[in-house]
Amino acid sequence: MAQPKRRRRPDSRRPPPSPPAQPGVLVPVIVTLAGVVLLVSAFFVYRALTLKPAPPPPSQTSTASLIAEITAIPDSELARVGAGTADQSNVKRANDPPLRGPDGKPEVLYIGGEFCPYCAAQRWPIIIALSRFGTFSGLQPASSSSTDAFPNTPTFTFRSVSFQSSYLDLVALEVRDRNGDPLQTMTSEQRALLAKYTQNTIPFVDFGNSYVLSGPNYSPQVLAGRSWQQVAATLKDPSSPQAKAILGSAAVLTALTCQITGGQPAATCSLPAIRSLGDSLPR
Repeated sequence: MAQPKRRRRPDSRRPPPSPPAQPGVLVPVIVTLAGVVLLVSAFFVYRALTLKPAPPPPSQTSTASLIAEITAIPDSELARVGAGTADQSNVKRANDPPLRGPDGKPEVLYIGGEFCPYCAAQRWPIIIALSRFGTFSGLQPASSSSTDAFPNTPTFTFRSVSFQSSYLDLVALEVRDRNGDPLQTMTSEQRALLAKYTQNTIPFVDFGNSYVLSGPNYSPQVLAGRSWQQVAATLKDPSSPQAKAILGSAAVLTALTCQITGGQPAATCSLPAIRSLGDSLPR
């Protein structure tokens, strides 16, 4: 007779209870994450409130009028201001073979960047000075980076510039655009000059390998909060801080340029104020 199957007793073992939650372990982590999120949010809110947007550039008609105005500043105004408040400590004597441009004339080499506020400031006197030796075309209004020092400094870019002159060749490079992205490429020779006379900093201007300028002649702070038209208007008053800085720098750059053009044009280079500045250059 078959034995009945014995029924198994249910297993009285139970899974061990889960350890009680310990809220004290998670709270600091949550608080830390919340603090990081709050700080990041506050940073972006601060930047949104304090970061000034790029000023709208002048219209094409206004730009043409503006360029005509600043390139027609007479020699007498430069002579009246003299060196003004221009910093001449960054002018150095060069000791390389003469630098010749594409047409065989003495070359003025400019290396800068559209993002750079110091380059933005320096282009004003470069344009005013070199207009005594030739004619610019292709100048376009621009402003420096809105995230760098001295944000949105009004200026002009040399990215598409050309220059016609009987006395010199201008080679101008903007190596990075307003956002800091690569724009125009230096040759190995240009890169070597930049490294030799600066710590690879811009703006850099080489006057025929006779003199070099490393850095601006004045602070971009002088232009802060002003539009292109407002900057140009201040140049009509030789006692204004802008005129003393920009026209003073232009007078220094004019004297430097006269050193490589053989004193031509005589109407500019023979002015007593320009000759005096030329005599004071490093030897």
